[in-house]
Amino acid sequence: MKSRSQEQSLSDSRELDRSHDPLTGSVADEGELSTVCYRPEGLDRLVQQTNFSKKELQILYRGFKNECPSGVVNEETFKSIYSQFFPQGDSSTYAHFLFDAFDTQNNGTVSFEDFVVSLSIILRGSTADKLGWAFNLYDINKDGCITREEMTDIMNSIYDMMGKYTYPCIKDSDAKEHVDNFFQKMDKNKDGVVTIDEFLETCQKDENIMQSMMMFDNVI
Repeated sequence: MKSRSQEQSLSDSRELDRSHDPLTGSVADEGELSTVCYRPEGLDRLVQQTNFSKKELQILYRGFKNECPSGVVNEETFKSIYSQFFPQGDSSTYAHFLFDAFDTQNNGTVSFEDFVVSLSIILRGSTADKLGWAFNLYDINKDGCITREEMTDIMNSIYDMMGKYTYPCIKDSDAKEHVDNFFQKMDKNKDGVVTIDEFLETCQKDENIMQSMMMFDNVI
């Protein structure tokens, strides 16, 4: 006889992972279920961990599972999906940095939980949370500070992603100028690195950065 907690766990798994789809009433067949090697946390728990509703999480998971039937995405698949949004350039390096930011468990895969927790921060988190996530993206080796080398790698990857045929045209010196401006503005004590405190303080005082953060509010 199943305990109440076991029954609830099974219900949560079916509710989110689509073996039973409350939106359509459909039930996954055995062939589809056999491809699933990872099942997400219960739906109620993800509602508590994110700023998404149950319905939004179900819609997001349906799209996630369509692209990643196994329930997780590895870096190569992530790069392949991301490249579709930037066909005019090479997004592979930037996608690598982005994947590392989503891979919060550092296990080489991004689960649905990893994905929606980060997406929740990017789209609906507080200003400090959004800036903290951006800092983590730029801090490539995750040592708590951003170096010139890291920011240069990030900027080069962004320009590679945009492609050569942009308007206005990208000059070879643009990445260096962007990094120089970044450090002139952010590196308050001129020690050659930008800390999270310096990053937050500068960004929160910059009207343009704050407006760009607000653009993501309630996108979904």
